[in-house]
Amino acid sequence: MGDAPRTGLGFDVHRFAVGRELRLGGVRFDGDGLAGHSDGDVVCHAIADALLGAAALGDVGQHFPDTDPAVEGIAGPTLLAQTVDILGAAGLVPVSCDATVICERPAIAPRRDEIRERLAAALGIEIARVSVKATRPEGLGLTGDGIGCLAVAVVA
Repeated sequence: MGDAPRTGLGFDVHRFAVGRELRLGGVRFDGDGLAGHSDGDVVCHAIADALLGAAALGDVGQHFPDTDPAVEGIAGPTLLAQTVDILGAAGLVPVSCDATVICERPAIAPRRDEIRERLAAALGIEIARVSVKATRPEGLGLTGDGIGCLAVAVVA
């Protein structure tokens, strides 16, 4: 089952929430955080969904439901590491991932390598297999008053 690479797509978006910490890819940024049952880390959530999709194992909401008090406030990298455990139980491992953060703020590029390091550690893969990019929606309202992330992951 784990021989042929499999690809999955993930997407997540959360609105800004005053008084919460902003974490993207496990890295703390200045400014308002994102609403959610967990820490609202859209980068980790999108990658987790991509991994689960590649493995045909459902989605983040199925494995980490917002009705479960045990996952309230769960950190994005912890959620990713637990997703890797779910993959492992199915005989699969992450091979690579590519994430595009969609936001007007904050600037992602200055912290890109720090995000890649955190993601690689959570996924148990080398940093060379983790890509993080960003794009601004240029005021088009693609993410409302929040941040989104689109991710692709390969598992084998």
